[in-house]
Amino acid sequence: MVKEGYWFGLPPLVAGLALCTFISPVSLAAGGVLVFLALFVFYFFRNPTREIPMEPGVVVSPADGRVVVVKEEENKGRPGKRMSIFLAIWNVHVNRSPAAGTIEKLEYKRGKFLAAWAEKASLENEQNVFTLASEYGEMEFKQIAGWVARRVVSWKKTGDPVQRGELIGLVRFGSRVDLWLPEGAEIAVKVGDHVKGGSSVVARMTAGVTADTKRGSAGKSAPEKTKATESGA
Repeated sequence: MVKEGYWFGLPPLVAGLALCTFISPVSLAAGGVLVFLALFVFYFFRNPTREIPMEPGVVVSPADGRVVVVKEEENKGRPGKRMSIFLAIWNVHVNRSPAAGTIEKLEYKRGKFLAAWAEKASLENEQNVFTLASEYGEMEFKQIAGWVARRVVSWKKTGDPVQRGELIGLVRFGSRVDLWLPEGAEIAVKVGDHVKGGSSVVARMTAGVTADTKRGSAGKSAPEKTKATESGA
Protein backbone atom coordinates (compact mmCIF):
# COMPACT_ATOMS: atom_id res chain seq x y z
CA MET A 1 0.00 0.00 0.00
CA VAL A 2 1.24 3.51 -0.78
CA LYS A 3 1.49 6.15 1.94
CA GLU A 4 -1.66 7.97 0.78
CA GLY A 5 -3.61 4.95 1.98
CA TYR A 6 -2.63 5.69 5.57
CA TRP A 7 -3.56 9.38 5.26
CA PHE A 8 -7.06 8.62 4.00
CA GLY A 9 -7.68 5.31 5.78
CA LEU A 10 -6.52 5.81 9.34
CA PRO A 11 -8.91 8.67 10.35
CA PRO A 12 -12.15 6.77 9.53
CA LEU A 13 -10.67 3.58 11.02
CA VAL A 14 -9.86 5.27 14.35
CA ALA A 15 -13.22 7.08 14.42
CA GLY A 16 -15.10 3.91 13.57
CA LEU A 17 -13.39 1.84 16.26
CA ALA A 18 -14.05 4.59 18.80
CA LEU A 19 -17.76 4.64 17.95
CA CYS A 20 -17.94 0.86 18.27
CA THR A 21 -16.98 1.16 21.94
CA PHE A 22 -20.36 2.80 22.65
CA ILE A 23 -23.04 0.15 23.11
CA SER A 24 -25.89 1.59 21.10
CA PRO A 25 -27.36 0.60 17.71
CA VAL A 26 -26.65 4.01 16.17
CA SER A 27 -23.01 4.21 17.24
CA LEU A 28 -22.34 0.60 16.27
CA ALA A 29 -23.87 1.16 12.83
CA ALA A 30 -21.94 4.39 12.25
CA GLY A 31 -18.75 2.78 13.50
CA GLY A 32 -19.23 -0.20 11.20
CA VAL A 33 -19.70 2.08 8.19
CA LEU A 34 -16.51 4.01 9.00
CA VAL A 35 -14.48 0.82 9.50
CA PHE A 36 -15.77 -0.54 6.17
CA LEU A 37 -14.83 2.76 4.48
CA ALA A 38 -11.33 2.59 5.98
CA LEU A 39 -10.83 -0.97 4.74
CA PHE A 40 -11.96 0.04 1.25
CA VAL A 41 -9.48 2.95 1.25
CA PHE A 42 -6.65 0.60 2.25
CA TYR A 43 -7.71 -1.71 -0.57
CA PHE A 44 -7.90 1.15 -3.08
CA PHE A 45 -4.36 2.34 -2.36
CA ARG A 46 -2.82 -1.13 -2.68
CA ASN A 47 0.48 -1.45 -4.52
CA PRO A 48 0.96 -5.06 -5.67
CA THR A 49 4.32 -6.37 -6.82
CA ARG A 50 4.45 -6.77 -10.59
CA GLU A 51 6.62 -8.87 -12.88
CA ILE A 52 8.10 -6.49 -15.42
CA PRO A 53 9.03 -7.96 -18.82
CA MET A 54 12.63 -7.19 -19.76
CA GLU A 55 12.47 -8.07 -23.47
CA PRO A 56 14.08 -5.25 -25.51
CA GLY A 57 11.65 -2.99 -27.31
CA VAL A 58 8.50 -3.70 -25.33
CA VAL A 59 6.32 -0.97 -23.87
CA VAL A 60 4.32 -1.82 -20.75
CA SER A 61 1.00 -0.49 -19.61
CA PRO A 62 1.28 2.61 -17.41
CA ALA A 63 -1.89 1.65 -15.52
CA ASP A 64 -4.35 -1.07 -14.58
CA GLY A 65 -7.70 -0.95 -16.32
CA ARG A 66 -9.58 -1.42 -19.58
CA VAL A 67 -8.36 -0.17 -22.97
CA VAL A 68 -11.02 2.22 -24.31
CA VAL A 69 -9.19 3.87 -27.22
CA VAL A 70 -6.56 2.73 -29.75
CA LYS A 71 -6.06 5.10 -32.67
CA GLU A 72 -3.63 6.78 -35.05
CA GLU A 73 -2.98 10.29 -33.75
CA GLU A 74 -0.49 13.07 -34.36
CA ASN A 75 1.25 14.72 -31.43
CA LYS A 76 2.90 18.10 -32.04
CA GLY A 77 2.90 17.36 -35.75
CA ARG A 78 4.50 13.93 -35.36
CA PRO A 79 2.72 10.76 -36.53
CA GLY A 80 2.06 8.13 -33.89
CA LYS A 81 -0.54 6.13 -32.01
CA ARG A 82 -2.52 6.75 -28.83
CA MET A 83 -4.21 4.39 -26.42
CA SER A 84 -6.39 5.29 -23.47
CA ILE A 85 -6.92 3.15 -20.38
CA PHE A 86 -9.93 3.64 -18.12
CA LEU A 87 -9.40 2.88 -14.42
CA ALA A 88 -12.53 1.87 -12.54
CA ILE A 89 -12.70 2.57 -8.83
CA TRP A 90 -11.79 -1.07 -8.03
CA ASN A 91 -8.60 -1.05 -10.15
CA VAL A 92 -5.09 -0.53 -8.78
CA HIS A 93 -4.44 3.22 -9.13
CA VAL A 94 -0.65 3.51 -8.93
CA ASN A 95 0.90 4.39 -12.29
CA ARG A 96 4.15 3.17 -13.85
CA SER A 97 6.54 4.31 -16.54
CA PRO A 98 5.86 2.53 -19.86
CA ALA A 99 9.55 2.46 -20.82
CA ALA A 100 13.02 3.31 -19.58
CA GLY A 101 14.29 6.81 -20.19
CA THR A 102 14.39 10.32 -18.76
CA ILE A 103 11.42 12.52 -17.93
CA GLU A 104 12.13 15.35 -20.33
CA LYS A 105 9.13 17.40 -19.26
CA LEU A 106 6.37 17.19 -16.67
CA GLU A 107 3.46 19.57 -17.07
CA TYR A 108 0.43 19.94 -14.82
CA LYS A 109 -2.70 21.18 -16.58
CA ARG A 110 -5.78 22.44 -14.77
CA GLY A 111 -9.04 21.39 -16.34
CA LYS A 112 -12.51 19.97 -16.05
CA PHE A 113 -13.64 16.79 -14.29
CA LEU A 114 -15.59 15.05 -17.04
CA ALA A 115 -16.28 11.34 -16.72
CA ALA A 116 -12.94 9.62 -17.34
CA TRP A 117 -14.33 7.30 -20.03
CA ALA A 118 -15.37 10.29 -22.20
CA GLU A 119 -13.13 11.00 -25.20
CA LYS A 120 -13.03 14.72 -24.33
CA ALA A 121 -11.40 13.90 -20.97
CA SER A 122 -8.04 13.39 -22.72
CA LEU A 123 -7.98 17.06 -23.69
CA GLU A 124 -10.17 18.89 -21.19
CA ASN A 125 -9.68 17.25 -17.78
CA GLU A 126 -7.11 18.03 -15.10
CA GLN A 127 -3.96 16.07 -15.91
CA ASN A 128 -0.23 15.52 -15.52
CA VAL A 129 1.54 15.19 -18.88
CA PHE A 130 4.84 13.28 -18.85
CA THR A 131 7.18 13.58 -21.84
CA LEU A 132 9.59 10.63 -21.77
CA ALA A 133 12.81 10.60 -23.77
CA SER A 134 13.54 6.94 -24.55
CA GLU A 135 15.90 5.13 -26.88
CA TYR A 136 12.92 4.60 -29.21
CA GLY A 137 12.02 8.25 -29.40
CA GLU A 138 9.83 10.60 -27.41
CA MET A 139 6.77 9.10 -25.71
CA GLU A 140 4.02 10.90 -23.84
CA PHE A 141 1.70 9.63 -21.14
CA LYS A 142 -0.95 11.41 -19.13
CA GLN A 143 -2.53 10.94 -15.72
CA ILE A 144 -6.08 12.23 -16.19
CA ALA A 145 -8.52 12.99 -13.40
CA GLY A 146 -12.18 11.98 -13.70
CA TRP A 147 -15.40 13.22 -12.12
CA VAL A 148 -14.63 11.21 -8.95
CA ALA A 149 -10.82 11.44 -9.12
CA ARG A 150 -10.02 15.07 -8.34
CA ARG A 151 -6.29 14.80 -7.84
CA VAL A 152 -3.43 13.58 -10.04
CA VAL A 153 -0.23 12.90 -8.12
CA SER A 154 3.29 12.60 -9.53
CA TRP A 155 6.22 11.22 -7.54
CA LYS A 156 8.70 12.28 -10.23
CA LYS A 157 10.01 15.57 -11.62
CA THR A 158 11.58 16.84 -14.81
CA GLY A 159 15.03 15.33 -15.37
CA ASP A 160 14.43 12.16 -13.36
CA PRO A 161 15.58 8.89 -14.96
CA VAL A 162 13.04 6.07 -14.84
CA GLN A 163 13.10 2.35 -15.53
CA ARG A 164 10.45 0.41 -17.41
CA GLY A 165 7.61 -0.33 -14.98
CA GLU A 166 8.90 2.02 -12.27
CA LEU A 167 6.28 3.72 -10.08
CA ILE A 168 5.72 7.33 -11.09
CA GLY A 169 2.54 8.40 -9.27
CA LEU A 170 -1.18 7.76 -8.83
CA VAL A 171 -4.62 9.14 -9.57
CA ARG A 172 -7.07 9.09 -6.69
CA PHE A 173 -10.25 7.16 -7.42
CA GLY A 174 -11.75 6.44 -10.91
CA SER A 175 -9.60 7.95 -13.68
CA ARG A 176 -7.87 7.57 -17.05
CA VAL A 177 -4.33 7.23 -18.39
CA ASP A 178 -3.33 8.02 -21.98
CA LEU A 179 -0.18 6.78 -23.73
CA TRP A 180 1.09 8.23 -27.01
CA LEU A 181 3.81 6.36 -28.91
CA PRO A 182 5.85 7.52 -31.91
CA GLU A 183 5.73 6.07 -35.40
CA GLY A 184 7.12 2.52 -35.46
CA ALA A 185 5.10 1.25 -32.50
CA GLU A 186 3.28 -2.03 -33.02
CA ILE A 187 0.27 -1.93 -30.72
CA ALA A 188 -0.27 -5.23 -28.89
CA VAL A 189 -3.71 -4.51 -27.37
CA LYS A 190 -7.19 -3.67 -28.63
CA VAL A 191 -10.21 -1.87 -27.28
CA GLY A 192 -11.82 -3.90 -24.51
CA ASP A 193 -8.60 -5.57 -23.32
CA HIS A 194 -7.82 -5.47 -19.61
CA VAL A 195 -4.22 -4.57 -18.74
CA LYS A 196 -2.03 -4.45 -15.65
CA GLY A 197 0.39 -1.62 -15.00
CA GLY A 198 4.04 -2.58 -15.38
CA SER A 199 3.43 -6.15 -16.52
CA SER A 200 1.12 -6.08 -19.57
CA VAL A 201 2.90 -5.48 -22.88
CA VAL A 202 0.87 -2.88 -24.80
CA ALA A 203 3.27 -2.23 -27.70
CA ARG A 204 6.56 -3.19 -29.31
CA MET A 205 8.90 -0.64 -30.80
CA THR A 206 10.39 -1.64 -34.13
CA ALA A 207 11.87 1.61 -35.43
CA GLY A 208 15.68 1.57 -35.42
CA VAL A 209 18.14 -0.96 -34.01
CA THR A 210 19.30 -0.55 -30.43
CA ALA A 211 22.46 -1.78 -28.76
CA ASP A 212 20.42 -4.36 -26.87
CA THR A 213 18.95 -5.66 -30.13
CA LYS A 214 22.38 -5.98 -31.67
CA ARG A 215 23.68 -7.91 -28.68
CA GLY A 216 20.61 -10.18 -28.82
CA SER A 217 21.19 -11.00 -32.49
CA ALA A 218 24.75 -11.97 -31.64
CA GLY A 219 23.52 -15.00 -29.76
CA LYS A 220 22.83 -13.63 -26.30
CA SER A 221 20.32 -15.70 -24.34
CA ALA A 222 16.75 -14.49 -23.96
CA PRO A 223 16.37 -11.68 -21.39
CA GLU A 224 15.15 -12.58 -17.94
CA LYS A 225 12.23 -11.08 -16.12
CA THR A 226 12.51 -9.38 -12.80
CA LYS A 227 10.10 -8.58 -9.97
CA ALA A 228 9.05 -4.97 -9.47
CA THR A 229 9.57 -4.10 -5.83
CA GLU A 230 9.23 -0.32 -5.89
CA SER A 231 7.05 1.23 -3.21
CA GLY A 232 5.25 4.51 -3.42
CA ALA A 233 5.47 5.00 0.34
